[in-house]
Amino acid sequence: MPSSGKIDGTGKSILVIDDDLAIRVLLQAVLKRMQFNVALAEDGESGLEKLHGDAPYDLILLDLMMPKLNGYEFIEKVREEYPDKRPHIIVFTAAGKRGVEKIPPASVCNSILKPFDLERFIDMIGDCLNGSH
Repeated sequence: MPSSGKIDGTGKSILVIDDDLAIRVLLQAVLKRMQFNVALAEDGESGLEKLHGDAPYDLILLDLMMPKLNGYEFIEKVREEYPDKRPHIIVFTAAGKRGVEKIPPASVCNSILKPFDLERFIDMIGDCLNGSH
């Protein structure tokens, strides 16, 4: 596992939305080691509920292909419900580049294809949180 020492997540919250339990658990472990507060959701519908109910998130890590409410639908709902202050979103998908190209411009701060390199993904998190994406 990466050292993860370059990002200090103290005081920052991340919501991980993915229907794959292994990915949720892995990202939770890595992000907690970096001192982030981490919330997990198994699909877009429960992710949206967490977004409504919990304290604001600094970043959302979102899978595109999920049951109930997929990543595209989640992004659309966030755009509708938070037009002024949308959270930063990084999407990841196994759907390939065409899947990422369907996302409206400026809706997400970055994207990565599965399987992804964890170090590169962590760099993306840092870039999004620093506004340098």
